[in-house]
Amino acid sequence: MTTTLPVRAPRTTLSTLRRDPRELWPEHARKLYDRLVGLYGEDDALPTLAASWIAHQRSVNTQRAYARGFKIFEEFAREHGAHPLHVKFMLADTFSKYLETAPTWQRVKGGARGEMVQSGPPYLDASRANALSSASSFFTYLDKVSDDGVKNPFDAVRRPVIDPDFSPAEGYTEQQWVELLLTARDRHRAAAYRKRAYALLLILYTCCLRIDSLLTARVEHLGYDKGHHVLTVKVKGGGWKKKPIPPVAWDALQDYLDGRTDGWLFCTATGNQLDEPAVWRLLRSLARRAGLGEVNHPPHGVKVDAITHALAKKDARIDKVQRWADHKDSRTTQRYNRRKELLDDSPGYALATDVAGALEHGAA
Repeated sequence: MTTTLPVRAPRTTLSTLRRDPRELWPEHARKLYDRLVGLYGEDDALPTLAASWIAHQRSVNTQRAYARGFKIFEEFAREHGAHPLHVKFMLADTFSKYLETAPTWQRVKGGARGEMVQSGPPYLDASRANALSSASSFFTYLDKVSDDGVKNPFDAVRRPVIDPDFSPAEGYTEQQWVELLLTARDRHRAAAYRKRAYALLLILYTCCLRIDSLLTARVEHLGYDKGHHVLTVKVKGGGWKKKPIPPVAWDALQDYLDGRTDGWLFCTATGNQLDEPAVWRLLRSLARRAGLGEVNHPPHGVKVDAITHALAKKDARIDKVQRWADHKDSRTTQRYNRRKELLDDSPGYALATDVAGALEHGAA
């Protein structure tokens, strides 16, 4: 006798299992995709290729910088009647020259929220280099994913020479940092956010962190190791590292967390992740309130200040500061050291004092 087994209906079909991989793209890849779809349509390959390239980058900072630089390149190509995928060397080289004189985008004072016009000064060398690097990186990515290979039109384009020791950002002295911290703790305009502002600045400064490392940290990353309170953060390059938290910063952090045991370490009132523009606004607001004026001090400048002040300490060791700053090379640490540019530190003064004394003694 033959037994017929009942046919089992599958729990689901292939169509319901199929998911759009774009759902896994990071924020800057999704935003670039949406922008390009609005310009070129969904049937064009550019939106998907450009967004995939952004998603391919390791760090959020690189994703943001490359997406910003690519927008400048894409707009230039479109205005000159060329599809970005079909740009050749002549137009790529012209793009480099265009960046030397093109006005930057500026917010319209008194205008609608987000309203921008091209009325600012020309791009700085670093911004020009970023735009060219972004476009070049995009074509390098196309070459990797293309079966036939893609020649990079930016290979022969000359890029600005960047002085690694130069930074347009102004730094704070240690006394100014004390004023900034006191303002955050006691006089921040939004009283409800004073504890967050105070703890954020203390952790950023005393742990010598990149802003993206701090903003991607979670409460679950806090711990205790060999007598130290620590925060395990993702550092540049993708690795993880335990950073010891000094007592004053730990106390401020615990006061801010108020018993919270999960979620983003520094978050908005609704529990969402705090972003870098919010920290920019915080620094500007505190600087004005502390009487420091309109100082060009980005969040990453906090790390530069921390390194500068640490190296100025008596008996400071460059190897210890280097490890604290998460640098692979001590030359990088020295490039962060703003004090080397101080006129007060010129060895010529001590040399001249000795020479003057010797000359005076000889004249006598």
